[in-house]
Amino acid sequence: MAVPQLLADLLAAAGPSGYETAPVAVWRTAAEGFADEVASDLVGSAAATVRGTGQGPRLAVFGHIDEIGLIVTHVDDQGFLWFRALGGWDAQILVGQRVRLLALGGGLPGVVGRKPVHLLREEERKKVPELRELHIDIGARDRGQAEELVRVGDVAVIDADPVELPNRRVVSRALDNRLGAFVALEAARLVAAAGGAPGEVVAVANAQEEVTLGGAQTSAYALRPDVAIVVDVTHATDAPGVEVKEYGRHELGSGPTLARGATLHPRVFELLLAAAEADSIDHTIEATARATGTDADAVQLSRSGVPTGLVSIPLRYMHSPVELVALDDVEATARLIAAVALKLPRDETFAR
Repeated sequence: MAVPQLLADLLAAAGPSGYETAPVAVWRTAAEGFADEVASDLVGSAAATVRGTGQGPRLAVFGHIDEIGLIVTHVDDQGFLWFRALGGWDAQILVGQRVRLLALGGGLPGVVGRKPVHLLREEERKKVPELRELHIDIGARDRGQAEELVRVGDVAVIDADPVELPNRRVVSRALDNRLGAFVALEAARLVAAAGGAPGEVVAVANAQEEVTLGGAQTSAYALRPDVAIVVDVTHATDAPGVEVKEYGRHELGSGPTLARGATLHPRVFELLLAAAEADSIDHTIEATARATGTDADAVQLSRSGVPTGLVSIPLRYMHSPVELVALDDVEATARLIAAVALKLPRDETFAR
């Protein structure tokens, strides 16, 4: 087994929300190998267009390329760094982690520290730590030396390389959602290899999903797609403690998860379902109540509205350094979206 080289390169690049330059550069380089047009915007998102063979609907496929991270808020007199979260963190996961700071001199190593368990009072041992109780130690002697290396506003990500496991499974930080950015581009590549779809297919690696959904909002506004598919991750429900009666059954290896809900266009769902069944692609269906918590919420409200579908990849241990995915699900998701693009009727209007 081997992780696809593009996905490996995307995972190696640090890019927390608002600081996605490195992974976007990797994505753009790959897109330039086959796309008819590659462009970036001022928010930090990138788009790769594959021209259509006719006047079919323009399909945009969104996958956010940012990851959760940390941002330095204060350097104290002892040289310790204090921080806040970029995106949603479970503080207890951060204790004892190695981090990589995106500082002036490049990648700077550090560790997330907390008072050792031996020194915790009995009542403290029973409490889950809060972010404000944690600090980053870069080995500085004092504030002066620390400020030669780090500025307030510098960001950090967990320093954790991808690990390949049996059964074509991979563990890494940032699978949420480098997977979506990878799948969007891979689907566009498959369409290009097939000679093109009836209309344009635009893969989007959008920025800032974890903090504002801003990249999806501006990209959807600029691209004016006739139809959109958002690719993200969903909770794999075959991990201990996850209640399938609440979240549905979406196991590793079960293929892409097709979402249905009030904010998602029913015709786009039916097109996804029909393509999955026609091409014998394993899949599950997920119900969403109210907003989805993904870029689909921003895309579907762009301008006068965009018919939007949501396809998710089952993922264990979301928003942690050990997110875990099955590569078979990743590949199946790209094949499904390419199939939808190639089968998209030229006269499809999505009118309700």
